[in-house]
Amino acid sequence: MIVVAGEALIDLVPQGAGALAGLLPRLGGGPYNTAVALGRLGSPTAFCSRVSRDAFGEALLAGLTGAGVDVSSVQRGDEPTTLAAATIGPDGSAAYSFYVEGTADRLFSTPAALPDAARAVSFGTCSLVLEPGASAYEELMRKSAAQGVFTALDPNIRAGLIPDPDTYRARFLSWLPSVSLLKLSEEDAAWLGGTPREWLAAGPAAVVVTRGGDGLTAFTRDGSVHSVPGEAVEVVDTIGAGDTVNAALLHGLAARDALSSAATAELGPEGWTDLLRFAARAAAITCSRAGAEPPYASEIGAV
Repeated sequence: MIVVAGEALIDLVPQGAGALAGLLPRLGGGPYNTAVALGRLGSPTAFCSRVSRDAFGEALLAGLTGAGVDVSSVQRGDEPTTLAAATIGPDGSAAYSFYVEGTADRLFSTPAALPDAARAVSFGTCSLVLEPGASAYEELMRKSAAQGVFTALDPNIRAGLIPDPDTYRARFLSWLPSVSLLKLSEEDAAWLGGTPREWLAAGPAAVVVTRGGDGLTAFTRDGSVHSVPGEAVEVVDTIGAGDTVNAALLHGLAARDALSSAATAELGPEGWTDLLRFAARAAAITCSRAGAEPPYASEIGAV
């Protein structure tokens, strides 16, 4: 089982141009999208979070169970659901304004243990920024890594939520010894500073950098670099594309029995090329439709 830990929220997606365009609520949140994508790809998946008991929270849980995701590790609260108002650029890229004060997901508390079947756990996005939940997720990350669980991190930077960038950058570096796979975008990498080689030296077995329509590149501890181009597609928006890459990478590693740092480091050129191409195909499908709608296994082909 792959466990995804982090926020579930509602994306408010504009249905036209301009600041006052109508907004359509869509299920979202980086970790939530990753869990749904994993479920749709056919990986046994569990979601670990705190979700509101309001109508949005019920819809979020229904979306998870509809994708086959185990929600037995989800905590519930009477606080409202986080909202993220999206703005879509001419190239389909999304920017967000967040409404997070007093919401359920930021009150997450560290569980006593992950499900017994957990082979990997994935973290990222707002959940690692907003306290007090951020410290609880961080504790779970360190504890899971210490127990030998494969740990994935996608920082998925939302700069508007980070009041002290230097403190967050230092905190990010402190996580790396507990991380098996680091995935981030070019924009995230530029904001964080540093290089894949520096991050690899701190702990991860591999660093995967997404380059939008230009594709993906994996850097590994042995000094190898593996790149694939993006898949040509008519972009509707990019919401959930990076989360789909997360899911595709984890799903592909699981299919290769490579959910360990040692196995990831030994994947080799052919293995990495096939895995990155699979992730690029999955992300392209997500970009071809509005909101975070990752593909099903039947739409994408073999990993």
